Amino acid sequence: MHNLIRHPLFAAVGVAVGICGMQILRNITTNPEVRVTKEHRTAGILDNHAEGERYAENMLRRFVRGRSPQIMPNINSKFSDPN
Repeated sequence: MHNLIRHPLFAAVGVAVGICGMQILRNITTNPEVRVTKEHRTAGILDNHAEGERYAENMLRRFVRGRSPQIMPNINSKFSDPN
């Protein structure tokens, strides 16, 4: 009985740790404000707006832009529209 309870918990924690790891890796590799090497740290504040815009407008944001912010828009419109 205890094994049936543990496996979904391990899966949920594993997914959460994976998402956190991906976000940390993304920030270290692509965030223009994070400087890992000593040479880049001495540069000070950079005014590189194009690089910051590329970081902020990631693939997920471009995918969901212009879409309805609903999980199931067809079902919601079926129950909420008076037509």
